[in-house]
Amino acid sequence: MESFVRESNFFEGNAPEAVAAEYGTPVYVYNEKILRDRMRQVAGVITKYPYTANYSVKANTNVHILKLALEEGLNCDAMSPGEITLLLKAGFPKERIFFIPNNVAESEFAFSIEKGIMTSLDSLAQLELYGETWKALSAAGKAASGSERCAVRINPGVGAGHCDKVVTAGKKTKFGIQEADIPEIFTIAERYGLKIAGINQHIGSLFMDPQLYLDAVTNLLRIARGFEKLEFIDFGGGYGIPYHKLQDEARFPMEDFKKRLEPILDEFVADYGYAPLFKSEPGRFCVAEGSVILGRVHAVKQNNGVTYAGTDVGMNVLVRPSMYDSWHDIELLGAGVGSEGLEDRVGRQDAELEGSRDGRDRFEQTVTGNICESGDILAKSRMLPELRRGDLIAVLDTGAYGYSMCSPYNSRPRPAEVLICKDGSVKQIRRRETIEDILALM
Repeated sequence: MESFVRESNFFEGNAPEAVAAEYGTPVYVYNEKILRDRMRQVAGVITKYPYTANYSVKANTNVHILKLALEEGLNCDAMSPGEITLLLKAGFPKERIFFIPNNVAESEFAFSIEKGIMTSLDSLAQLELYGETWKALSAAGKAASGSERCAVRINPGVGAGHCDKVVTAGKKTKFGIQEADIPEIFTIAERYGLKIAGINQHIGSLFMDPQLYLDAVTNLLRIARGFEKLEFIDFGGGYGIPYHKLQDEARFPMEDFKKRLEPILDEFVADYGYAPLFKSEPGRFCVAEGSVILGRVHAVKQNNGVTYAGTDVGMNVLVRPSMYDSWHDIELLGAGVGSEGLEDRVGRQDAELEGSRDGRDRFEQTVTGNICESGDILAKSRMLPELRRGDLIAVLDTGAYGYSMCSPYNSRPRPAEVLICKDGSVKQIRRRETIEDILALM
């Protein structure tokens, strides 16, 4: 793929330079059509049996994006009372929220019990604490009706992901209850009068081969046979997206995956006697490809034979490359600003961009941010057209674990977020943070 921004019509006819001029750089830019398309894909993973796709909101918690998920019929997973509050603000009824915390305090369970939010327990200790909390609130008349119903997270023994830090099942993870401890689940539940309504799992994030996921589904369904009359079974998420799309990386084979999943469900339903509600937990797949970060090159230099292009997209804005050594494609969108005004820049943008592709040599460059850390590397030794001061760049596939992991490190305020609506209009969905915002908390 020569240019994702162009081939996807990401800006829907808007000039990237105009967006950058109005909202500054760096800035997160979302495309509503792409977001809705990916949400619809995950909503149709299972069609033969009762099914919901639960968008994992930790990937992106902007209320405006949560409203899109609501409109597309998705339910949602939350990992904290804060995420639950954002979902309620976006309009989600409590019945469409699944609380999946781990290692949390009694106060968080009290929050979900009083609001009647279905909660998953990640360990025997957390199940015990939930039971204690529910019993106390029930005696005080504060427990919502039905809050004795809860779920447990099972470690299926299979993990997957693009690096160890995102593998969430298997032998080396903090998540879930191991199979050997399942009998104790029933003991604790009986002690407190709890009903195990569902089981859930999550094996990891960003896998492109569905086989490990299918293996984990098969294994979880085997385990489910030991639970009587479950209301739901949640298989988790983690479907990958092609971060190397400019190198024509293949997409996750969604249609093939669906065809291979259905017979596994058929066998289970025939054996179990009925079809519970099946769930999945996609996060990244829903939102990653729906965003780019616009950034500006501010300095280029040579250090010991290495060319460094310094931008304003630091690890405070996008931490994934520094934290996970993650890859994000980078596109050159506009040539250096020079001294001309916005109208001139926008007017010559296409010509300059084409010229930059045809006329600039491609060679290895390391793209960095503006944070005082050696690890503030956006792209290492990347073959790119020569980057120059003032160039406008786009960092691709930043909608998942981008803004939601932002920080004001180095006291740099967090960027704005804007949405390119399906009608082509541009709407700010989060204003740029200011120094005054940071000071207000002190």
